[in-house]
Amino acid sequence: MVTLAYDGTNFAGFQSQPNQRTVQSVLETAVNKMSTAPSFVHIFGSGRTDAGVHALAQVVHFDLENDIPEKGIVNGLNSLLPLDIEILDAKRVAPTFHARFTTHGKRYLYRVSLGRFVDPFKRFYTGHYKYPLSIELMEEALPDVIGTHDFSSFVASGSQTKSHVRTIYDATVKQDCDNREIIFEFYGNGFLYNQVRIMVAALLEIGNGKRPIHDFLRLYKVKDRNQCRATAPASGLYLKKVYYKENNANNITN
Repeated sequence: MVTLAYDGTNFAGFQSQPNQRTVQSVLETAVNKMSTAPSFVHIFGSGRTDAGVHALAQVVHFDLENDIPEKGIVNGLNSLLPLDIEILDAKRVAPTFHARFTTHGKRYLYRVSLGRFVDPFKRFYTGHYKYPLSIELMEEALPDVIGTHDFSSFVASGSQTKSHVRTIYDATVKQDCDNREIIFEFYGNGFLYNQVRIMVAALLEIGNGKRPIHDFLRLYKVKDRNQCRATAPASGLYLKKVYYKENNANNITN
């Protein structure tokens, strides 16, 4: 199991795509250079991130034929990878561990810059909202986000997921006055295609008074993506943490 961080600005998302620079393809190239084994080593990620989305702690797993120490994996991969990816940690895990299928939940962070104009030093790392916002209105709306709901109104077209029911365990918003930002966090058992970015856009409209405070409750019922007009930019979204049950993530073999 390897934990990595990456700047998603110059990646066409996590998943490998033909003729595209992706996190998975770049990481697989590095892993196979390090491995030296004859068979190709495939990378399995905890999930996909879209083009422009960042990760503070993405998790992947792969099987190596040669016995490389954990520290050697970290040092070896970081010496081979470009500067927009960093390996943070490597652990041996039980054969039953799977980076995607044994996840217990994920936490995403979304940063919104509040300047009147787009800050040139933040344009790749935050969303931007120039209109007046009430953090109190958004705080009042957030309890409606928590719980198990049908998020059909919050999934982008192109999603191939059959069920749109997800559970949000925790949702917060806070103001970073020093950096003139609003920061959202969402912790749930899983997220649909663009779900976090659509929820953020709706919450910003609530904070601006364009939507009623409890509009999420109506949106769950109507199940209509057209009722959620906007999608916040990918640049402000970060995969912050991937959660695993202890018997999956911490059962490390020697």
